[in-house]
Amino acid sequence: MAWRFALLLVPASETDARSDFRETFTEVDPLAPGLSVGDLAAQRGDGVFESIGVIGGHAQEVEAHLARLEHSAELCELPRPHLAQWRQAVELAVAHAGSGEAVVKLILSRGVEHGSGPTAWVTVADAADFATARTSGVRVATLDRGFASDVPARAPWLLLGAKTLSYAVNMAAIREAKRRGADDAVFVTTDGYVLEAPTASVVVRRGATFVTPEPHAGILHGTTQRSLFGFLQSEGYETAYEPIPVADLLAADAAWLLSSVRLAAPITAVDGRAIPHDPAITSTLNHYLLGRRD
Repeated sequence: MAWRFALLLVPASETDARSDFRETFTEVDPLAPGLSVGDLAAQRGDGVFESIGVIGGHAQEVEAHLARLEHSAELCELPRPHLAQWRQAVELAVAHAGSGEAVVKLILSRGVEHGSGPTAWVTVADAADFATARTSGVRVATLDRGFASDVPARAPWLLLGAKTLSYAVNMAAIREAKRRGADDAVFVTTDGYVLEAPTASVVVRRGATFVTPEPHAGILHGTTQRSLFGFLQSEGYETAYEPIPVADLLAADAAWLLSSVRLAAPITAVDGRAIPHDPAITSTLNHYLLGRRD
C-alpha cells in the first residue's frame, strides 16, 4: 500500500462555531513516526475508524461514513466528532488521492492514557487491486462468532455495532479462513445465522429480492450496502433486512461481500461448496459502485 498523505487533527468541540479548521490540522509524513507509544489506539485498540473509498478523486458516501463515525464514537463514549472539521480533513486528504482508486481512513482514538483528550488523524493511500475479487469472486468459510443472535440486545457493552480499532479477531478470522482453503470468512452466530464478513457486509439474492442481515443483529450497518440497496430499488428489485440462516446462504441464487474499497465481490463457494455466481448482475453492481456516489 502506497501511503500518500497524513493529517493529525486536534479534535474540535462539537460546539465550535468556526467554519475553517485548518489551524487544527498538522500535515505529517505518512511514513514517519507520529503516534505516542502511550496512545490507547496502539495500547488497547481503544478508538473508532472509518474507511472511505475514493474513485477518480471523489470520496464516496462521505456523509454516511461521518454519521457512522459519530455513531461509533457515541457507542464507545468518545467525544462527539465535529463533523465539519472531519469533512474538511477528508477534503484535504482526497486532494492527494490521485486519479485511481484510493482509501481515506479516519481514526479517532481515546488518546494517551491519563492524557488531556482524544487524538485523531486522517490518512490516504492507494487502494489494493480488487479487480480479480470483483470478477472471479471469493471463497468463504463460515466461522462461529461465539455468541447467539440475541446477545447484541442483551449485552450492548460488547460494542458489536461500533466500528472500533479492535480488529485482532477479524484478522484472525481471515487467517483461519485461508487455512481452510478460503479467501475470506463469514461470521455466523452460535444458533446458525449469518452476520457479516470481517471487513464486509453480506448480501444474498433470492430471486428478485436482495437480503442482508438486520443491522441490530450485532453487525455494522454497511455504507456500501445501503447505497447499493437504494440503487437496486430504483432498478425495480426488492430489498430486505432479515435474519439469514446459514442454510439460506448455501441455497442463495447469488451472494456477495460488499465493502467501501473492495466493492461487490461475488461469493463463489461456502465451506468448500460451490454456490451460483451471476457475472451479469455482479458487473451491474460494480458499475454502479464505481460511479460517483454522494
